[in-house]
Amino acid sequence: MNLLSLKQELENNAYPGRGIVIGKTPDGKKAVTAYFIMGRSVNSRNRVFVEEGQGIRTEAFDPSKLEDPSLIIYAPVRVLGNKTIVTNGDQTDTIYDGMDQQLTFEQSLRCREFEPDGPNYTPRISGVMHIENGKYNYAMSILKSNNGNPDACNRYTFAYENPVAGEGHFIHTYMHDGNPLPSFEGEPKWVEMMDDMEAFTQMLWESLNEENKVSLFVRYIDIATGEYETKIVNKNQ
Repeated sequence: MNLLSLKQELENNAYPGRGIVIGKTPDGKKAVTAYFIMGRSVNSRNRVFVEEGQGIRTEAFDPSKLEDPSLIIYAPVRVLGNKTIVTNGDQTDTIYDGMDQQLTFEQSLRCREFEPDGPNYTPRISGVMHIENGKYNYAMSILKSNNGNPDACNRYTFAYENPVAGEGHFIHTYMHDGNPLPSFEGEPKWVEMMDDMEAFTQMLWESLNEENKVSLFVRYIDIATGEYETKIVNKNQ
């Protein structure tokens, strides 16, 4: 597997859909996560990220234009103790509740499948970061239809112990634009990370397709202290 440029991955894909990045800064001091959403429909584009407690929530930018809220209004990020959960849907709450009852990340997702939005059957992508006593690990998951067949759900979990400084992983919902949209394939992409949060946020936002991008969340967490800094960018201001 080749170490990829996240900038190039985004610039060369007009519609990766929603995406999660998790990794570690090159100096080894910060755990990093980013989550972005894109949209092709008026309903999908009519959103912003807002902070809620230690996490974030999606909201309709113009409530009068909100149609079906079921798959677009949710909390993408929640924090449970020393765990930060990042997902592309309301399975954030499923993971939070499951892990709060001592289930594992993988076990918590057993009751969920891909989104019921045929013919796309959008995958549910999720990540969890665990920081404790100066140690950091993370895991990522994708629940997807069986090559577009909604009768079967394929479940993949990827766990990263002792992440390497300067490296991260990137998973997104769609391989590229299409009709129907083709689900992500393979394991999360191995990508380069950056020390400078401001520059990382700017790079991500500027690399996303101008027409389709909606919102971006970035968080850097100090592995030694657990303190974090958050940045949110919304196309709708």
